[in-house]
Amino acid sequence: MNDTDTASQPRAVVGPVELRRIRITALIVACALFMQNVDSTVIATALPTMARAFGAEPVHMNVALTAYLLSLAVFIPASGWLADRYGARNVFRIAIAVFTLGSVLCGAAQSLPALVLFRVLQGMGGAMMVPVGRLLLLRRVPKSELIAAMAWLTTPALIGPVVGPPLGGFITTYFSWRLIFDINIPFGIAGIILVTMFVDDVREPTEARFDWAGFALSGLALFCLMFGFETAGRGVVPSQISLAVLGVGVAAALGYAVHAVRHPAPLIDFTLLRYRTFLVSVTAGTLFRIGVGAIPFLMPMMLQLAFGRSPLESGFITFASSAGALVMKPVAMSALRRFGFRDTLLFNGVLSAVLLGLCGAFRPAWPVAAIYLVLLAGGFFRSLQFTAYNALAYGDIPRARMSAATSLYSTIQQVSLTLGISTAAAAISVAMTLGHHTEPVLADFSLGFLVVALFSLAAAPVSLIMPRDAASDMSGHRLRE
Repeated sequence: MNDTDTASQPRAVVGPVELRRIRITALIVACALFMQNVDSTVIATALPTMARAFGAEPVHMNVALTAYLLSLAVFIPASGWLADRYGARNVFRIAIAVFTLGSVLCGAAQSLPALVLFRVLQGMGGAMMVPVGRLLLLRRVPKSELIAAMAWLTTPALIGPVVGPPLGGFITTYFSWRLIFDINIPFGIAGIILVTMFVDDVREPTEARFDWAGFALSGLALFCLMFGFETAGRGVVPSQISLAVLGVGVAAALGYAVHAVRHPAPLIDFTLLRYRTFLVSVTAGTLFRIGVGAIPFLMPMMLQLAFGRSPLESGFITFASSAGALVMKPVAMSALRRFGFRDTLLFNGVLSAVLLGLCGAFRPAWPVAAIYLVLLAGGFFRSLQFTAYNALAYGDIPRARMSAATSLYSTIQQVSLTLGISTAAAAISVAMTLGHHTEPVLADFSLGFLVVALFSLAAAPVSLIMPRDAASDMSGHRLRE
């Protein structure tokens, strides 16, 4: 197996009817992913109000966020096998239904333990929506349309985490925190109907049994690693507990690695990394997402604590980066056709990292227009980078292994975004310790942005392990004589 193997996807010219159906499918999947991405962060600004409703300590409410993220990480690896066994469309519909049911129950929760339980149920549904929705596109879309389709899926990933906090604050301020969950109900019902009407069922029949041992080991590893990353250096639990849980996670991950080598059909298949384009997308994409994953954490805190902005003001300023992502979609195909995947990921990656680091130079005296300009440009170039990574990952993957690839890729995505928050929090903690102050100041946030920008910058040269015409059948890029 090597990077010259290609997926057996159609390459014929797509007719207008088929093209329209592909775009409808992409839009349906994008809307579902947007709902999932918003929900993962929308309750952040509502936690103090919810704590008063439950008679709980505000600091303990973070478990409602963590429970959802942990549930996502644990159940994502099982999504590929379920899609192969029961059909991607069926699993996608069930995922939307489970997610919507979890939303209903969260909105009706009368205690914090009940809310945590229902958030886990929501996470189970979200874990199926992310990779299975992507799989529906991968198995239907020819390579010539894959970049355009992936551009639809990039936008929700960038907008969702930024829209969530201000939306939650607005609903909580002017309505009820329970409406945060209830707004998912009409979208969930509409999603199930639209999937039934417009999305074809695709599956790769499999005789492989479910890897229960792999599920247990990977679930334990992901749970412990995610929990450790979420709590390390943030004062939520004692540092000894965070380190102990991380240790268990590393041991379980090593145990899974040994298991995967011996199992004929492991739940998370690391042999996919033999495909060079997939390896680049996973390795470089992880480093790049560490930087991007830190933005929803760093930017609102800096604007509120160091600039004195209100939560609503900081939310609208942060949203500028998502507005930049919206205008990227028409440009992605042209950029990749002109420069190819390798050069686009190299130079666009450097530019994205520089713009991310520039956020650390923001000061209260800066004109608001200048801040908006940097955020708009950063959102644009980051969106292009994500679109390229997401399309490149599947350029050489055979059709029969698409479900395994989406499971692995989605799992690593979830972990890398969590690493971004943990890395930024750790950088701020170190800066506070060195500065001998108990509350973060502007210089601490500047260091946080610099650290995560360096991670994103490290992703750019990874693309050099590919030839300049890598995945040219998708981009249409041809080397000039």
